[in-house]
Amino acid sequence: MQLDLNTLWFVIVGILFSGYVILDGFDLGIGVLYLFTKSDKDRRLMLNVIGPVWDSNEVWLVTGGGALFAAFPGAYATVFSGFYEIFMFLLFGLIFRAVAIEFRSKETWRWWRQMWDVFFSLGSVLSSFIIGVTMGNIALGIPLDSNYNYTGSFLDLLNAYSIVLGVMTVAMFMMHASIYALMKTEGELHDNIRKWITPCIIFFLTSFFIFNIMTFIYAQHIVEMVMKRPHIWFLFIAIVLVVINIPRQIRKGSDFKAFLSSCFAMVLLMGLYASSVYPNLLFSNPHIYAMTIYNAASSHKTLQIMTIVAAIGMPMVCAYTICVYRVFRGKVKLDDLSY
Repeated sequence: MQLDLNTLWFVIVGILFSGYVILDGFDLGIGVLYLFTKSDKDRRLMLNVIGPVWDSNEVWLVTGGGALFAAFPGAYATVFSGFYEIFMFLLFGLIFRAVAIEFRSKETWRWWRQMWDVFFSLGSVLSSFIIGVTMGNIALGIPLDSNYNYTGSFLDLLNAYSIVLGVMTVAMFMMHASIYALMKTEGELHDNIRKWITPCIIFFLTSFFIFNIMTFIYAQHIVEMVMKRPHIWFLFIAIVLVVINIPRQIRKGSDFKAFLSSCFAMVLLMGLYASSVYPNLLFSNPHIYAMTIYNAASSHKTLQIMTIVAAIGMPMVCAYTICVYRVFRGKVKLDDLSY
């Protein structure tokens, strides 16, 4: 890996998207698990698990997208124009789940709350799935012409490889959310959530192994990268070991350590993904017009200025995030101001 400004911004963009996956990952995962609860009280508790933080978590997605636009405008333009339809579904999913959170408790009618419960859960599943589908297509490669314009159709994006990664992403968020909800709840709901964790882990590991098998079948260019970089195998093994550590920590009653293990697993997964594609940002299919951190980057001067801004801004964002979670730490309690 060549240490230059282009690589630095590849890492920074990766950190921002990793922050989004970790923080909004359990938000989306709560929505996926939401309909497994039956009583209105339990559903309100699940909403209030993420109530104080869900909107601020999504800022990391906006920041990551902004950093991608500023550092690698060529890749940003190709991805956002080529994936326009599928990103609209992502936008609708995020909007409907946000509206559902705010509107659900405005009325006490049973049909009203059940309607918004369904919207909240479906929006979460759809958003999680599309995030995985997007990453799958970026890794697999999409049809591009010599001007880096997407030449495929919407249905081309719904290929078997990206769909499996979409399912794996849903499974990962379910696992992550169940552990976070375990930390934030108590009583009967807490005991029920504890029963969900092992099935969620099995679902994630199963989809993870299936996705890696499909990588050997459909993404030979990724396999070639892996063969050239032996450290990727250590990342793969580390992910499995960290995930296996989660039920061990839960049996010991260390819910917070289990959640840290889940966070670490997601960081390793993003590191595995980044290591498998670097220095590419977007593969073409066939692999002729790949976009890299060099041919899609802004000018050197722009990257220099952005680095100074990031050095000032990122610590402030991290400090704010830590402060918010510290203020709202502890178990969830329902009151008149709760959702």
